[in-house]
Order: sequence, then structure tokens, then C-alpha cells
Amino acid sequence: MIASERYAAIDIGSNAVRLLLSEAFETDSGPYFRKISLIRMPVRLGSDAFIREKISKGNAKRLTQTIQGFKQLVNAYRPLDFQACATSAMREAANGNKIRKRIRAKTGVDIRIISGKEEARTIFANNPWGHLPEGGAWLFVDVGGGSTEITIFANGKTVSHSFGIGTIRLLENLVSSSQWKAMKRWIRDHTRDFTSIDAVGSGGNINKLIKLAKCTDGRSITLGKMKKVRGYLKFFSYEDRITKLGLKPDRADVIMPALKIYMSVMKWGGIHTLSVPQVGLADGLVRLMYRKRNQPPGG
Repeated sequence: MIASERYAAIDIGSNAVRLLLSEAFETDSGPYFRKISLIRMPVRLGSDAFIREKISKGNAKRLTQTIQGFKQLVNAYRPLDFQACATSAMREAANGNKIRKRIRAKTGVDIRIISGKEEARTIFANNPWGHLPEGGAWLFVDVGGGSTEITIFANGKTVSHSFGIGTIRLLENLVSSSQWKAMKRWIRDHTRDFTSIDAVGSGGNINKLIKLAKCTDGRSITLGKMKKVRGYLKFFSYEDRITKLGLKPDRADVIMPALKIYMSVMKWGGIHTLSVPQVGLADGLVRLMYRKRNQPPGG
């Protein structure tokens, strides 16, 4: 029997809170990670943080209860290591740190509120970068409720940027034209010298878009397919997206803003196809915990 190591990670996002229970196996070709369970709780902190600049008492209570429940599952799972991280909603809310301390006192879970750059680096840790043709690059884009993280890898080096353009912000009309222009300029400046760009997308919305597009391999989607899905979704109201398409209520309203972000990034980067490995921040946390635990002495 192959020995395995258990890890757990909590991702506190702007639209939902996720718990990932994962298992890692060491193989001849490197570590293999398997999801034991991924639990998603729809707690929309972004609507509070981005509009009122603080998390409401109701959502703070729901978040605390969610973390309490997740902690019980983590205790039962008995992982070798466990981390909890919060992103844009918690870092922008005026009372984010206060809530973090209250949750730690009640549950024992020490939540790290990470910067946009650390978020991008953690998501990037997921990708087993393959061989690049000379002059080529990888672009990794993660679309969340409060921000979009983009990382470009080429010639053994990475460059990352976090943009305050997210699905909830778009839904609430909180993104200015200057922010769009800044993202467009950054992408074009960092991709213009490459003859080819392979792209990877992450986030709950892109996983759902793959299913809606009925992509044959279930692992990639073209810009043309995204345009077709956008046209298709326009025929459905918010209620119809829930009752007829089976979308979750907190997915049905943000999927069109997500499409706009992914399509813009692909257009500006000259990208035809987006690979979708169905991983996110929590997966990156697991990989980083594994590397830290298994790195050679002095490594």
C-alpha cells in the first residue's frame, strides 16, 4: 500500500467559504494529490466588504459558525497540517482583523488574511508547469468575487499581479474603466514578447462554464465557446438560471461578470484556449504544506 499524507485547507473568499480535505501520495513521477472532500458554504462577505467596507454582524456570525463546523470536520479527518486563509473581502473590511481574532478565540482556527500577491503565488503553486516551447509562456488567471489574480511564467521566472476586478464588484458596479484599462495594459505589456501562450483558469465560475459549454474533454474551453455560452445565458433570467440550468443562487448572478473577465483576459493576451484543472487557493495551500513538510534538510 502506498503511504499517504493528509492535509486540510480553508479558503475564505468573497462569495463563499470552502473546506478542502486532501490526501498526498509520493510516486516515482512526483507527488499526487487527491481530493477527499470539498465543502462549499455560500457566505457572501464581498457584498458587505466592497459596499459598506465592513462585514455585517449577520455574516460575521455565519462565518464563525461555518468555521466552527469546518473545524469539527478537520478534527475528525486528523490531517498532518492545516491552514485557513482569507482573501480580498476580509483584507478590505475595516473589521476583518477583529473578526479574525474573534474566530480564533472561539474556534482555535488562526486565519491568515493574505495579500493579493500571496494569493496569486499560492494559486500558482497548483500548476505542474510542463515543457514550454522556446519563446512561449504560461498565463494563470484566477477570478474571484473581489479580485482577479494573474501570474505569468516564462524562462523560469514568474510575475504576478492582483487586480481589484472581481465578479461581486462588477455585479455592484464597483469597477471603473481605469481599472479595466490598467489590467489590459499590464496583460499586453507582459505577453507581447511571446510567440505562444498557454493559459490556465481557476475559480468556481470557470468550472461551471466548462459544464455549461459541454466541452468534450471537460478540461479546456475556447474563447469561441465562451462567446456561445454568454449568448446562451443571456436568454435566461436570474431565476431561470437557478430553476432551469441548475445553478446555485450565488453562482447564477456572478457567472456573467466572470465570463466578461475571463474573455477580456484571453482577448488581451491573445489566448485561444483556457485549460481548467479545477483547482484553487485551497489546493495551492495543500501543495505548499506538502512541500514544506517534505523538503530535504537545508532545502
